[in-house]
This record gives sequence, structure tokens and C-alpha cells, in this order.
Amino acid sequence: MSTIMELDGEQAAARVDELAEVLRDCVEGGASVGFMLPLAEGRPEAFWRKVAADVAAGQRHLFVAEDGDGRICGTLSLVIDMPDNQPHRADVSKMLVHRRARRQGLAERLLKALEAKARELGRTTLVLDTVTGSDASRVYERLGWQRAGDIPNYALMPDGPFCSTTYYFKSP
Repeated sequence: MSTIMELDGEQAAARVDELAEVLRDCVEGGASVGFMLPLAEGRPEAFWRKVAADVAAGQRHLFVAEDGDGRICGTLSLVIDMPDNQPHRADVSKMLVHRRARRQGLAERLLKALEAKARELGRTTLVLDTVTGSDASRVYERLGWQRAGDIPNYALMPDGPFCSTTYYFKSP
């Protein structure tokens, strides 16, 4: 059974290699999460070091799923660094589940932990985007996220073709 936990900035910085492995696996598995193949040497680690710094600065909350061996196998972020006119809003970012840990309910458990944190922080509007028709989109819809709309040719898949993205929102 996996464990869901929130990491502070120091914990995130200490586990950059594990976080990078999850990101690498997802991108190599075809997930459009902001990175292209081939992944540049050190690029996933640099990304997670920045995330750890954002967590330490209070701009983001980072949730992870650990497998039975205590290794990170999933991640999800709540970005709370918003403009002054949006103190009630937060962005959901980088839901990643390693291919070896999929179909075990981790995405749902990560989202529920994130939504609980958002409620605790008084964030009443959550926003996210994902590849249209992806496995993630089905998870969001099953958990009550409302579809706001699709944008064609929004991003690229890791191997180059365009993909559409769908925006979702929820009041946790």
C-alpha cells in the first residue's frame, strides 16, 4: 500500500533524484507535461530543485505517493503563488504517476490530499489543464472536476506532435 504525504522544501530537495525519476518515466512514457524527448541531461533534476525552492518559499505545496519500499512513485503540486486579485485560487500542477504504480488509485488519493490542503488554505477555486482525452482527464471528471473547455494545438507531445489541452476547475 502506498502512502500519500506532503513534503516541505527541505524534504523535496533531499528527494530530487526520486522525483526526477518519476518525471523521466512519465515523459518517456509519452506524457505531455512540459518536457520534450530526449530529456536533456539534468533537466528533470533542475525542474525539481526549482519546485523544492518554491515549496520552501511558501509558493507551492508538494504531495507525493510513496510505494511500499518508501520510494516516490507519484507527485502533485498545489501552486498558491497567485496574483493579488486571486487570493482564493490555486493551480494544480504536475500530477505524475510512475508507470509501475498506475491503476492503484494514487492519482485519486493525491488529488484528495491536495483538495483538503486547498480547503485548509481557503482556496475555493482550483484550476488545472491536461491533455484532452488522457487518462488524467478521466480521473478529474470522475472526481467532479468541471470541464471549462479545450484548446487545440496547445502543446506538443514529448515526441513532437501537437496535442489539445482541456482546462478543468473545481471548488474543493
